[in-house]
Amino acid sequence: MGQSMTTGTGVAAPVAAPGELFICDYPWAAPKDDMASMEHPLFTLATRPDRRILRYTHGEAQIEVTPSVKGLATIHDKDVLIFCVSQLMAALNAGLPTSPVLHLRAHDLLVATNRDTSGDGYRRLREALDRLSGTRIVTNIETGGIESTRGFGLIDAWEILRKARGGRMVLVTITLSDWIYRSVVSKSVLTLHRDYFRLRKPLERRIYEIARKHCGRQSEWHVGLETLLKKTGSTSPRRVFRKMIRDIGAADSLPDYTVALEEGDLVRVRARRPRTGRDGPVLDTDIHERVRAVAPGLDPYRLEADWRHHWETSGRPALRSPNAAFVAFAKARSKRSTAAD
Repeated sequence: MGQSMTTGTGVAAPVAAPGELFICDYPWAAPKDDMASMEHPLFTLATRPDRRILRYTHGEAQIEVTPSVKGLATIHDKDVLIFCVSQLMAALNAGLPTSPVLHLRAHDLLVATNRDTSGDGYRRLREALDRLSGTRIVTNIETGGIESTRGFGLIDAWEILRKARGGRMVLVTITLSDWIYRSVVSKSVLTLHRDYFRLRKPLERRIYEIARKHCGRQSEWHVGLETLLKKTGSTSPRRVFRKMIRDIGAADSLPDYTVALEEGDLVRVRARRPRTGRDGPVLDTDIHERVRAVAPGLDPYRLEADWRHHWETSGRPALRSPNAAFVAFAKARSKRSTAAD
């Protein structure tokens, strides 16, 4: 039988009974990231083993990150956590119980995070699990409305339950730290654009995270170069970091946002304009929350993509109410999904 966890927000979230596994079975779950690690640099941007002890202070927030002998967890290792958080949030939005112990198919994780599914891809996934469990963090950053100074690993444990021929992992169990899990049940998370996983450069990923956290749906956000350098966790000298920001702005590769360096070393982050009527139907900003209510368990962003494709292939008909049409499409897809089960 399930139970509930009351977070610092006073919201009770359904939680599985002690010892129960959470089965990851939402292949199209919208990518979700916990806000605490988006705000502060917990992951190294290095591409080689990084064995430094990181110390970061911003306002009242204090962080010390200690690596294992295999190095600090990287920004690409974070894909594992994003996948786990996304799966748990899909279940919570559907009103289903969750658990910090997740049972998943390794292939699903690799595909969802745009990773290589060759033997090398599975090897790198195992290395990521090693670094995530070995990296230790001491911090007073609150999650779920609760502040406590404590030490923890990003994941408490992991286990390969079954291997295929050739040694590839198939089924994996991951136990999240209480600190991460508390972010989920309190819904202290934000949705990421799916193209986040297509960003290969570590700094691009980190800049996108910061932009998503601070700019959000505002038209634009400004931050000083020195502050941004600190928030990214980059070890580059200021002059090198300045050029890197200019290069990111020139490449214009970030989903959702543009980045520009202005006079006085001020970085401007601007939200990209929403689709216009020429590009397709315009939907309300809260439409995805409404769709979650009528199609629980299904990814509203995936549904939107399917609906827009259907609209295109149907000859781009005029819609009196695009929002109502999308909701009706989601309802129909949800009924088909339930019938198939």
